[in-house]
Amino acid sequence: MVKNSLFLRLKGKTTMNSLFGVYECNADAKGRVMLPVAFKKQLSSSLEGGFVMKRSIFSKSLELYPMATWNEMVKEVNKLNKFVKKNVEFIRMFNYGVVPVELDSTGRLLISKDLMSFAGISKNVVMAAAGDRIEIWDKKAYEKFINEGTADFEKLAEDVMGGINPTPNE
Repeated sequence: MVKNSLFLRLKGKTTMNSLFGVYECNADAKGRVMLPVAFKKQLSSSLEGGFVMKRSIFSKSLELYPMATWNEMVKEVNKLNKFVKKNVEFIRMFNYGVVPVELDSTGRLLISKDLMSFAGISKNVVMAAAGDRIEIWDKKAYEKFINEGTADFEKLAEDVMGGINPTPNE
């Protein structure tokens, strides 16, 4: 594990608790999706600040960040040296397709056509909590990802979490 990774530097700095839950939704012809009530409750302090939606780095899905969480992450990204080519390329790709999103008066968020296309979303959508953000998937793609990943999850859990041994007083 890389000790200076962005994840480790951000750990403990986010402005909200971890989200939880997986919900099925429907997108209308314009790409509007109702934010599930359970997420609205969990995000109640973030609703007025708005959100940021972007392409996921590791899957054909989207990520929805509360604005405060996004701003904390961007502070870390902005610390990268802009005179290092790979940093500039990372920043460019990291920000590609990023859009601000607000809920409309009925609690829906609009997914732009290019982001819908990237994630392969047509009508059936899954919104899945992923720590401090919500992943937005085409339902079939999400089910395929979960079903294919189930067999490897035991090994993944051991690799990622197996070395963590908290002291008794933590």
